[in-house]
Amino acid sequence: MRKFKSVMSVVAATALFAGTLAGCGGSSNTSDAPATEESKAEETTEAAEGEAPAANSGATFKIGSIGPLTGGAAAYGNAVVNSVELAVAEINAAGGINGYQVEMKGEDDELNAEKSVNAYNSLKDWGMQFLVGATTSACSLAVSDYTHEDNMFQLTPSASAADCVSYDNVFRVCFSDPNQGLASAQYIAGHSLGTKIAVIYDSSDPYSSGVYQTFAQEAANQGLEIVSAEAFTADSKTDFSVQLQKAKDAEADLLFLPIYYTEASLILTQANTMGYAPTFFGVDGMDGILTVENFDTSLAEGLMLLTPFAADATDDLTVNYVKNYSDKYGETPNQFGADAYDAVYVIKQCLEEAGATPDMSVSDLCDVMKSTIVKITAKGLTSDVMTWDASGEPNKEPKAVVIQNGAYVSVE
Repeated sequence: MRKFKSVMSVVAATALFAGTLAGCGGSSNTSDAPATEESKAEETTEAAEGEAPAANSGATFKIGSIGPLTGGAAAYGNAVVNSVELAVAEINAAGGINGYQVEMKGEDDELNAEKSVNAYNSLKDWGMQFLVGATTSACSLAVSDYTHEDNMFQLTPSASAADCVSYDNVFRVCFSDPNQGLASAQYIAGHSLGTKIAVIYDSSDPYSSGVYQTFAQEAANQGLEIVSAEAFTADSKTDFSVQLQKAKDAEADLLFLPIYYTEASLILTQANTMGYAPTFFGVDGMDGILTVENFDTSLAEGLMLLTPFAADATDDLTVNYVKNYSDKYGETPNQFGADAYDAVYVIKQCLEEAGATPDMSVSDLCDVMKSTIVKITAKGLTSDVMTWDASGEPNKEPKAVVIQNGAYVSVE
């Protein structure tokens, strides 16, 4: 099997998709203890900054998770927090980790870096020992300054910006932005999906611009002609008529959209209004487009994504995960959830490999995780074979999906 980081052929890929999501809307906690002021993220920043993580009684392992549980990216954050909760419940039912039960707590950052730091400090006061998060790149980057200072192990399921794993205590489960751009260009060329390529990207977002830059470089290597590349910013992301008209005038037959699903739904709607119907091709930010309120999902028919997870896969692990998730949260899980689910089991595998116990300090547990994760080979929802090196990047095989009849369908 090819390693994704060294992908040099067409199989490619990136992203993060499969289904839809909108589960819980607030903090999630598997413990029965009543909420305290520790859970109020906005009140903790000044008190917690510069302090060591709270001591753990040693009774349980504690995993925290941070993501946007409300707002325009809630499909991402809820997928992550729900899946962490699901994995922890399964692990506890099976006897825990090294004989110890596991607690989890999720916090909402509203897709805001400052609030993500507040959430981190709240979780640190709670006694968090491992962070599965933050969910998005900008928030994960902000939080990593603090996890590095505390030497707390951080495993982000879905933050894909290259710099997100710049510290030695931070690893990720998803593919990086550069790999997403590289693989997308290779996949489009290898499968002859388009001859004239247009791109619409968010120049104010490091995720979107990072994917675009690598895509543009690899497109040239693959003989793809980019006939239009138009940007927008966070201040101008509702009217895409100018960008779409330029793509249409250039006769682009494929529109590459390395952006988030909310903006993508507007682009598909506006393209339909102006009679422009290219092939639409997205990466991980596209996940969630089928959940956008008032969006005509028929407009997404044929849209293709590159992803390491497909909810319609027939292996036992995926079937059980999708069923259990759907039964509990009433939604089909997406790749954000699958990566988070895998993240919890990777932590479990490392702790069991090392024989770690929850009475160890946060820093000692981090050192255990850093030394162990580079030695293990994990099997999960997002790949049959996952390995890591000290760079924090995963090596795993992606899959492609296409939207058909309002659902994600695997592409062989």
